[in-house]
This record gives sequence, C-alpha cells and structure tokens, in this order.
Amino acid sequence: MFIPQSYTLAIILCFITMICWGSWGNTQKLTGKSWRFELFYWDYVFGILLFSILLGFTMGSTGESGRGFVQDIKQADPHNILNAIIGGAIFNASNILLVAAMALAGMAVAFPVGVGIALALGVIINYVYAPHGNANLIFGGVALVVAAIIIDAAAYKMHSVSLKKVSGKGITLSVSAGILMALFYRFVASSMASDFAAPETGKLTPYSAIFFFAVGVFISNLLFNWLIMKRPIEGKPLTFRDYTKGSFDIHLNGVLGGVIWNIGMSMSIIASGRAGFAISYGLGQGATLIAALWGVFIWKEFKGASKSVNTLIFFMFVAYLAGLALLVYAGA
Repeated sequence: MFIPQSYTLAIILCFITMICWGSWGNTQKLTGKSWRFELFYWDYVFGILLFSILLGFTMGSTGESGRGFVQDIKQADPHNILNAIIGGAIFNASNILLVAAMALAGMAVAFPVGVGIALALGVIINYVYAPHGNANLIFGGVALVVAAIIIDAAAYKMHSVSLKKVSGKGITLSVSAGILMALFYRFVASSMASDFAAPETGKLTPYSAIFFFAVGVFISNLLFNWLIMKRPIEGKPLTFRDYTKGSFDIHLNGVLGGVIWNIGMSMSIIASGRAGFAISYGLGQGATLIAALWGVFIWKEFKGASKSVNTLIFFMFVAYLAGLALLVYAGA
C-alpha cells in the first residue's frame, strides 16, 4: 500500500485534506435551494462509501509496504473494526448537523464555528492520546484558531443584526456539530496500527480503517437521516419519494461531495503516520479557512457588510493562517 515516507509529503497530504474538507460544501450549494440538505446527504454518503472501496483496491493494494487492503480486513480484530465504525457514526451525526447549519447560516459561518471548535477540541484530544510534535506550538496554534472562531462569530452577529436576519439556530447547530466532530477522529485513530509499514496483528492500516469508517457513516445514515427527514430542523417532513424526484445532475453533485470529502479524510489518515494524529487532524480542519474563502468571495455571504465587519473578517483570516503555520512548524 502507499505510505508517505517523509514529513514534507505528509504535510502536503494534510493541505490536500484542508482543501477537500473546505470545498465539498460547494456541491450542496450547487444543488440549489430547492433541493433540501436531507436529500443531498443520501448521495453524499454514497460518495464517501464508494470512494473508500475504490481507494482500498487501488492505493491500498499497491506497493510492498504494510498489508494489502483485503489481507488487512481479513486479519482485523473485531474491536478495532467496531472503533472505526463508531468513528463513522459519530462523524455522521456531527456532519448532518453541520450541513443543516450551512443551510441556515451559510458556509462562511457554519464552517468557522463548527469546524473551528472541532479543530480546537480534536487536536487536544488526539495529542493527549498520541503526543507528537512541540506541545507549546501545537496549543499556541489552537489558541489562534479559537481566536479566529470568536472573531468570525462576532463578524456574523454584527452583519446579521445589520440585515435584521439573525440565525441563532444556525449558530447552535454549528457548535453542536463541532463538539461531536472533535470526537470521531480519535475512534478511527485508536483502531489503527502505530507503524503502517509493519502493522501489529489485529490493527487496521489506513485503507481498511477508512473503509470501516465509511461503513459506519453509511449504516448510521439509515437511521440519522431518516429521523431528520421525518422531524426536520426546518421545513416540512420528507419522504423517499422526494429523493427520487432529483435529476441526475443533482444526485451526481451529492456523490461528488462525498468523494471530495473522503479524499480529504483519506489523505489525513494516510499522513498521520508521519505527521502524528494531532497535527494531521489539526491541519486538515484548517478547512475552515478554505470554506470561509468560498463563502466570502464566491458565494458573497457577507455581501454589503460594513467596514467594521470586513475588518473582523480580515483578522479572522490572519489568525487562522498564523495558527495553521504554528501547527506545521510544531511537527517539523
């Protein structure tokens, strides 16, 4: 299987994660306001599962390092498989809340608040369980990210008040999503071998861990998304008949969103062997910065903002960039 051999390559993979995790939300935007996020999410989950299988039989089955994809699945301990599946279920619950928050508050708010909280808590949790890198630099970077979250929330509140359109529900959903999202990565990481090139018996390597994670997302979605269709956060209840009304392009957008997200997840997990789980996860969650750029400059979610709001947005970007720079340097 493919394994990065240098810290530099691992960091490059983490930046790919950042771009993918910060960009997949555009596929939901492209489906239009008439296509509810609950319907989009079925295709999104299909995309995650399909890519995990494709990756396993390609990158996970080539090269001489570690164990091949099929061989790794056959020898896996049920406890480790369960941990990866639980990680998928926790992620799915958090991501459904995040997608709902995006629908209510926009990418420029849902991502910085939700994913920012996930970054701060997730880095701390993963560092405590698997210390790697300079702790002072890691937590200094996290502190700057938290500052960026606070600045972004202040900018959103100021802008929303000026438009007389405050979405308290969107903020609440973003915070809830962030807390849950901070937990999922640790379950996946605990299922994996400490050395990908010479993995312990019973433990998972990156490609099998990603597959079982995707299985957890898929299985939990049968319950979570069905419940949220019956009792929606906003709007009328939906049925599967509503899902069948979508065009091919709409369904393809959802699948593409899942593929893009799972490319990011896969690169993060693969990079963790060299960069460490805390840094790999933290850099990937810099997706907040990418999503905010999309929201501000492409989707114009802060269009017509005052000079004070634009100043806050500028300082939010500066704080995020500084925080990410410290995270990269922490593991060098």
